[in-house]
Amino acid sequence: MEYQTGDIRNVAFTGHAGAGKTTLLESMLAQAGAIKSAGAVEKGTTVCDYDELEKKHGHSLIATLAGFDYQDTHINLLDTPGYPDFVGAALSVLPAVETVAVVINAQQGVESTSRRMMDWAREQEQCRMVIINRIDAEDIDLEVVYAQVREIFGKECLAVNLPSAGGAEALDCFFKAEGESSFSSVDEAHTAIVDQAVEIDDDLMTLYLDQGEVSADQLHNAFEQAMREGHLVPVCFTSAHSGAGVPELLDFFGRLLPNPSEGNPPHFLNGRGDDAQPVAVSPDPAQHALAHVFKVSFDPFVGRQALFRLHQGTVRKDGQLFVGDARKPLKVGTLMVPFGKEGAERTCAVPGDIVQVSKVEGLSYDDVLHDSHDEDLIHLQPLPLPAPMVGVSISPKSRGDEQKIADVLARLTVADPCLRVERDPVANETVLRGMGDLHLRVAVERMAEQYGVQVTTKVPTIPYRETIAKPAEGHCRHKKQTGGAGQFGEVFLKVEPLPRGSGFEFVNKIAGGVIPAQFIPAVEKGVQSVLDGGAVAGFPMQDLRVTVYDGKHHAVDSKEVAFVAAGRKAFLDAVGKAKPAILEPVVNLEVVVPEGNMGDITGDLSSRRGRVMSTDALPGSRLSIRGQVPLAEMGDYQSRVKSMTGGEGHYTMEFADYEPAPGEDQKRLIAAFQQPAEE
Repeated sequence: MEYQTGDIRNVAFTGHAGAGKTTLLESMLAQAGAIKSAGAVEKGTTVCDYDELEKKHGHSLIATLAGFDYQDTHINLLDTPGYPDFVGAALSVLPAVETVAVVINAQQGVESTSRRMMDWAREQEQCRMVIINRIDAEDIDLEVVYAQVREIFGKECLAVNLPSAGGAEALDCFFKAEGESSFSSVDEAHTAIVDQAVEIDDDLMTLYLDQGEVSADQLHNAFEQAMREGHLVPVCFTSAHSGAGVPELLDFFGRLLPNPSEGNPPHFLNGRGDDAQPVAVSPDPAQHALAHVFKVSFDPFVGRQALFRLHQGTVRKDGQLFVGDARKPLKVGTLMVPFGKEGAERTCAVPGDIVQVSKVEGLSYDDVLHDSHDEDLIHLQPLPLPAPMVGVSISPKSRGDEQKIADVLARLTVADPCLRVERDPVANETVLRGMGDLHLRVAVERMAEQYGVQVTTKVPTIPYRETIAKPAEGHCRHKKQTGGAGQFGEVFLKVEPLPRGSGFEFVNKIAGGVIPAQFIPAVEKGVQSVLDGGAVAGFPMQDLRVTVYDGKHHAVDSKEVAFVAAGRKAFLDAVGKAKPAILEPVVNLEVVVPEGNMGDITGDLSSRRGRVMSTDALPGSRLSIRGQVPLAEMGDYQSRVKSMTGGEGHYTMEFADYEPAPGEDQKRLIAAFQQPAEE
């Protein structure tokens, strides 16, 4: 069908793994006539879980769009992963939609990913709704589930339909309130919705008080305003398997959810840094085009693909757009509205459209596209994407695959903003970091199955550092005679500890030319070789000052190589007397858990040599526990938090400082090190 901005509904299905998001979407597609019959996740026949790894794991791993028509409405539904490891893929789609629908499994209640997505959607000022799915399951108490939703997400969560006895169907509470619900009065639910909506419109409130009732049409604008302002969060009941509540859900999408001109637009800024100012974006097709890339993927046949949401203006097939402040335009080519793996072409995109373009090697996640250089500096306010917490060291199984691995890792990180690649030159390791073990395992599987690259993985090396605890002096006379020209250089130096985080200082206090000026850099080079490779355990040294204050040279035999060797050995001599120590990295940690898990978490942190710094109460009976823990103790922390909290806890960490490692650890690391032989 041909549609315009007012006909579009953009919705993201979010929620915990196992809530039935993909299956519910299948049921909606079948009900709308977009597919002949609903597929099944377990059979690998759904529209959105088309990726081979998704079929293998039986869960959504990437965000996928299904654009379809229902009556007079075009619905863009984004199916997102529910595993906490892939929460970045769910979060990244939020700027593309007006409404975030959190799907709840009635058998499990509100789970961790559902909480987090609701919190993020609230912070982004987006319209929110809740879908309680699996209402026909055995041994469930829907009244308890509904009460839990309202307790955790707020009293603004109100049912727009209710389950019938046994969950065979959903009863409308908004347009035509009638029927017997399994646990509540349909009339009371209708009254609660009306009361909540009219509170934000004084004229409508007066009319309601005078007449005792308002029609659905009269309530429409107030209902949408209440959603925009977070004053109302509609709750729907469905069964994806039986189809109960699905027709009502589709009807609700078309008749009550905001279209792109009625929702809250994302926060665009114009300018750089602190000078950036908010930009008012208008869903007007006659304005300059403004679009945001929220997903990038790679296809073996057409290369890089980008999915973008058009927020303003019009984009036409085979047109041109600029990317940020780039001067060279990007050719748009074909515009596709994805339907899982397939899609339908659009000759032009209007505000609110979500379309995909292919063969766009220059596009990346979070790019802003526009058609006027007046918009060169417009960008989206950054989303609070969680930082990757877990790392794995990657090396090729086959020699010569290093460049291929680098290319594949670059693709993976472009497609997934919560994957990050780091190069550790000290350990000579390539480290892939992600949100958790499953996230990394899927990335490694994708390297093998999609790109044909086999890798070996191991736990990354802990980035220890070396330092000194007291001042000391060192000396070396380097003298070497090989039959021809000899080598001679003598160096006296002293070392001093510096405050943590100071790095390294080299001071030249040579007077009278006892070491000629041209050889001072050679002395520093010798010292630097130990700083880089370690003096006692093979780790870089930091937080010390080296002062060269005396020495000798020979008019014939002194040369650079001699002073490099003398500087190195004099420095090693001084470090050996300066009480060398090994430092371990310490991280700042924040753990968010249910209140009942506080004792388990704090006790576990103590067992990891951690220090609890503060504990703060959060909404929804949760706690934020902040502390500091040695990085070496965090290897299994993700799985441990999951186990202690039943999957309800999550954490973030970032580097804090270096502190002395325990004595036994220092002895072990020193014993394992062998100083390189002198060349």
